[in-house]
Amino acid sequence: MVQNKLTAFAVDMPQTGGSKYLDDDGKIKRTGSVWTASAHIITAVIGSGVLSLAWATAQLGWLAGPVVMMLFSVVTYFTSTLLAACYRSGDPISGKRNYTYMDAVRSNLGGVKVKLCGIVQYLNLFGVAIGYTIASAVSMMAIKRSNCFHKSGGKDPCHMNSNPYMIAFGLVQIIFSQIPDFDQLWWLSILAAVMSFTYSSAGLALGIAQVVANGKVKGSLTGISIGTVTETQKIWRSFQALGDIAFAYSYSIILIEIQDTVKSPPSEEKTMKKATLVSVGVTTMFYMLCGCMGYAAFGDMSPGNLLTGFGFYNPYWLLDIANAAIVIHLIGAYQVYCQPLFAFIEKQASIRFPDSEFIAKDIKIPIPGFKPFRLNFFRLIWRTVFVIITTVISMLLPFFNDVVGLLGALGFWPLTVYFPVEMYIEQKKIARWSTRWVCLQVFSLACLVISIAAAAGSIAGVVLDLKSYKPFRSDY
Repeated sequence: MVQNKLTAFAVDMPQTGGSKYLDDDGKIKRTGSVWTASAHIITAVIGSGVLSLAWATAQLGWLAGPVVMMLFSVVTYFTSTLLAACYRSGDPISGKRNYTYMDAVRSNLGGVKVKLCGIVQYLNLFGVAIGYTIASAVSMMAIKRSNCFHKSGGKDPCHMNSNPYMIAFGLVQIIFSQIPDFDQLWWLSILAAVMSFTYSSAGLALGIAQVVANGKVKGSLTGISIGTVTETQKIWRSFQALGDIAFAYSYSIILIEIQDTVKSPPSEEKTMKKATLVSVGVTTMFYMLCGCMGYAAFGDMSPGNLLTGFGFYNPYWLLDIANAAIVIHLIGAYQVYCQPLFAFIEKQASIRFPDSEFIAKDIKIPIPGFKPFRLNFFRLIWRTVFVIITTVISMLLPFFNDVVGLLGALGFWPLTVYFPVEMYIEQKKIARWSTRWVCLQVFSLACLVISIAAAAGSIAGVVLDLKSYKPFRSDY
């Protein structure tokens, strides 16, 4: 990651030993642990994706829904352990560090695959920023709408425009995007992780309450019934559900960056494997509960967004707390996802223009009781422009469910499966056509088929949305 001026030039130093204050690569001692890494992962994983899981379960049914969620969790854990093994090239204790996902691909695969990885990874991060902007606006509107329903007793339809809420989220992100790098995000990640548990628990509690009120568990073994939707819609929706679930588990694209915050000993790989097990286990438990209880409560009518798409207007205060927690969480998650992209652009700029004061010079601004804040004009301008662009695109494409599914589908196979598998094969020197090699390739191919199906379903959903869409007129 991009470090301060004292250590920015030390990236290519020989990796010998380290000291009391510096790690073996000449950078300031990393302080991350299993718990901070788990907090980063949970912040990245339990995002807006959890809210679409009741809808995804409704498309697949009681039989396939939980099974697919469990399969995605196993795939995510397995490929994350493969990726964690690629943080250091060669020796897992003293080998050369790879600071980013792209660095790991460069060290292990090289060639055109590096450029391909960079394009897919950073486009995906860009897309996630758009998805989170949409999700935050939907949650902010839900707070306004639930209060409106409460005041009018349900008589006022309470329609509103999402644009002001997206702009407000963008303004907040402009401020937080000035945090220089990942190491300084630990407090925001822990706060965001707490918020994710808050709104997931609220959604779970509301789902249980609705099941009790219904007096029965809704849903069927095969999912939404033909009649409620056509046969064609059933197929496309089932595919889109795969994309929604894939998005809900996507964090591999920032795993290496998170691993680069972890201290050693023990080796970063061991710490990251433990953090992955903890976070994926906790995440899967919450996903199962939220997805299944939402489906049990609403059956075929399960909404695309669990907390905003249905009539949970009482207790409205609980809805307000849950949606406020979503917004706070997404503020943190946006930063966790965008920091690798910020760091990449800034590193490339400093390599291309090494003598530019505009890019390299930091201005120290004293803050009473805290360390001086380092203001960099290039960082200020480029990150602000980035946030503005993602906000404008979000206002143009305010389709929460379909955007979530498409992002999950496009990022799942190449970033979560293909590159980790290929890097692991190269790192461990697994012989071509050996049993282990064949098993890994079959696994990768199966995941590719799932990704293609999910992308097709999500594109069909976006096309359907566009038929009744007017730019910048996203009324709910």
